[in-house]
Amino acid sequence: MANESGTIEFVLIGFPGVEQKYHSLISMAFFIVYLMSLVANGTVVVLIIIKVHLHQPMYIIVANLALSDLLFDTLTLPKIIGKYWFGDGKMSFSGCYFQMSLVHLLGSADSFIIMLMAGDRLVAICQPLRYSALVTQKVTVIICFFSWVLATAVSSVSTFLILDVPFCGRYKINSCFCSRTFIVPLICSDLSTFRIVNLCISLIVLLVPLSFIILSYISIIVIINSSIHSENWQKLFYTCTTHLLVICMYYIPRLFLYVASYIRLIKSPDVDVLILCLYTFLPHVASPVIYCLRNREIKVTLRDMYTRKVGFRL
Repeated sequence: MANESGTIEFVLIGFPGVEQKYHSLISMAFFIVYLMSLVANGTVVVLIIIKVHLHQPMYIIVANLALSDLLFDTLTLPKIIGKYWFGDGKMSFSGCYFQMSLVHLLGSADSFIIMLMAGDRLVAICQPLRYSALVTQKVTVIICFFSWVLATAVSSVSTFLILDVPFCGRYKINSCFCSRTFIVPLICSDLSTFRIVNLCISLIVLLVPLSFIILSYISIIVIINSSIHSENWQKLFYTCTTHLLVICMYYIPRLFLYVASYIRLIKSPDVDVLILCLYTFLPHVASPVIYCLRNREIKVTLRDMYTRKVGFRL
């Protein structure tokens, strides 16, 4: 069947095996997650933009991650919430393609930005005296911009390959948003080229940043271990463990899903969707809390703003 993209409509199924009586609970869970992400990431972005003393390299990187997560959730969650609330799961080909393109762009940006965070912490802990000279505000902005450009480039390659392919009349997507993982099985043409390209992109987007992160934190742990008698070792250890928590939440389920899809390990579509939601949305809620809202400087800024607001009202 020829691909007439102007007339194609995809249908988001969400969790295909869940009974309808549980749909309201699922939609409420998605709504709560979106609301939490909107508040947490929005607060982080706004604070770092308006407060000059937060225009530091670490916070600039954190703001980019929060912005990426906020855009991702705004792009995907309202549609799946509407599907479960109002039964509106239909998407045009152009709408689904646009969502898929941005989903993979923002997912790639997350991976590169988290790698930058690991690099920032590596320099801060291993070269504390040279940190201010090596990691300046200008350098950080340039590197963050390059990360977005690289994410756009690598995500555009594979999404471009799906632009003109036949779908053989199968348009139901067993997922909460349009992504390559769930759209590719609907294609009825030869996928050998696409699978090779997708594998190469996955290596660039996932394994290269992950390898750098692992090496960075091994070096950081060695430094912390050698500084065990230092007054700041507990603070350094706490910083590493909290950052590693977000990294594990982001990478481990994603790598598992990639491997499982290639070896056909997962038999239940609902498990596929659940893992997708876990590695996609939960880190978006957890990372602003772990990276910023537990940070003393951010908490002091929020407390001062709240105190001034209450004092002004009084």
